[in-house]
Amino acid sequence: MGEGWLEDTRISYDTVALSYTELLRDTLAGLPFLRAALALFADLVAGAGGGPVADVGCGPGHVTAHLRGLGVDVFGIDLSPGMVDVARREHPGIRFEVGSMTALDLPEASLGGLLGFWSLVHVPDADIPAVLEGFRRVLRPGAPLLLGFHAGDGVRLKTEGYGGHLMRVHVYRRPPERVAAWLRDAGCDVDAQLVLDPDGDAPGAVLFARRPA
Repeated sequence: MGEGWLEDTRISYDTVALSYTELLRDTLAGLPFLRAALALFADLVAGAGGGPVADVGCGPGHVTAHLRGLGVDVFGIDLSPGMVDVARREHPGIRFEVGSMTALDLPEASLGGLLGFWSLVHVPDADIPAVLEGFRRVLRPGAPLLLGFHAGDGVRLKTEGYGGHLMRVHVYRRPPERVAAWLRDAGCDVDAQLVLDPDGDAPGAVLFARRPA
């Protein structure tokens, strides 16, 4: 698929930034298991010594802001300048940067935690190992990593979404065991996994991992 997926993703989310924000602004209120996962992640960050946390693929920053409300020293990174502009307007007290998870511009071992909440869903399988190795690189030893993603198997091309706007992104569903194996291959320890709505139409999963101490 080459690197065209990055440009397709950036353009697609620039296009839907405003409608995406309106649709997702209050979604965490109705997702108790995700709120619990984020609360646990905040506790793990504090237990590992605190420090800056990156929300990679932060979109409009609603999850970033939720973590800030839990006392986490968090900032957001997103590929889409449109999403970053919205995040800065919605949450002026939080730092947001344009950047790609394929080339994180962060020093080695500089983070006290990293969140990737449904931000790997457009990354082709061939690029996932390098992305996860990059995540491990920027984490301090012992610092936690929380990933959320669509559970299942297969890929589809999404051409419309979030208010009917045109998009062009591939959406990947992955078994938690496959993502856990990729994390281990990248040098992370996997601590826990949770499957969300396993009998529903759109199951999800969260994985807790960390860079070994």
